[in-house]
Amino acid sequence: PMFSGAIEGVGPRYCPSVEDKIFRFADKSSHQIFVEPEGLNSIEVYPNGISTSLPFETQLDMVRSITGFEQAHVTRPGYAIEYDYFDPRDLHPSLATRHLAGLYFAGQINGTTGYEEAAAQGLLAGLNAAREVQGQSAWIPRRDEAYLGVLVDDLTTQGASEPYRMFTSRAEHRLLLREDNADRRLTPIGRTFGLVDDVRWRIFEARQTASHDEHARLARTNVSTESARQAGLINDRQTLTAGTKARDLLRRPEVRYQQLQQLGELGPISASTEALDDYLATEEFAEQVALQVETDIKYEGYVARQTREIEQQRKRSDLRIPTDLSYESVHGLSHEARQRLTEARPDTIGQAGRVPGVTPAAVSLLLIHLKKRELKQSA
Repeated sequence: PMFSGAIEGVGPRYCPSVEDKIFRFADKSSHQIFVEPEGLNSIEVYPNGISTSLPFETQLDMVRSITGFEQAHVTRPGYAIEYDYFDPRDLHPSLATRHLAGLYFAGQINGTTGYEEAAAQGLLAGLNAAREVQGQSAWIPRRDEAYLGVLVDDLTTQGASEPYRMFTSRAEHRLLLREDNADRRLTPIGRTFGLVDDVRWRIFEARQTASHDEHARLARTNVSTESARQAGLINDRQTLTAGTKARDLLRRPEVRYQQLQQLGELGPISASTEALDDYLATEEFAEQVALQVETDIKYEGYVARQTREIEQQRKRSDLRIPTDLSYESVHGLSHEARQRLTEARPDTIGQAGRVPGVTPAAVSLLLIHLKKRELKQSA
């Protein structure tokens, strides 16, 4: 069906069918298939790597051609799906459609593929729909704030010429979008929206307090040369300058937090647990705090530099573009830039700069036009 014309859509790039693989990689002589049990108590196995829409008899012959599967029974044949989608450039960044007030789209209807992408959009669309009902403004995650912010911004400014998946490589600020700091980035936001319960919030606050206290302890703890040698942090030929702090040692790439705990001056983390559950006194809690502190210190310089870059960009990128702006009135814009901007209808200068075909020079012209418009309105 993929090559006969029965299916016209573009399939997902990262989950091709076996016939698509044969078409793309005709020079290969073999293909790996991973046999995956369907469950602990199931007799079924899934041959991962041969998803297909070929006729059933052909599928049966193909499966039975695999060594060890000569007598296999196919309980469910493979099949192809073809789905349509609405152009996500017709969405506001809140995931509300521009064409019908109060209607929000999330998931494959926006041109994405993947469970995680759909779930993330569902959270955002549901949150903003509820806030609209309550007369509150929408929450729009930034590109430096969450991968969801990258996904939504990509979709609403660039559209989807093929099923979209979220990859770390799509994020220009991925140094800040780490899995170890996801709670610090998003838990306070979730709390303000009523999406984080009291138990989870107390644990989050305790972890942040313990992290803050540990940063302070490392910053005030002096380490002697002898103590560092005994802990294996330096060799016999190395010395530490007077006033060297434990924090300074942890900044070194080769030093790990577990090694610091061998210092006589330091010892293990002592988290305050009076007002919290026994969980906060566990080894797991201490390890989470240790990882957070070590990552903060080792990446501190890089994070500070990227944060400065983001602040500089944000001053310009967050500038709102009036919804009634006619790009035909912006002098100097190329025909392509006008067309792309009119189609995309970006909400901010930052989004306009990420529209394909819109150059930095075009963004500068747009900034000048908005400044003149503001001065004229003020006058």
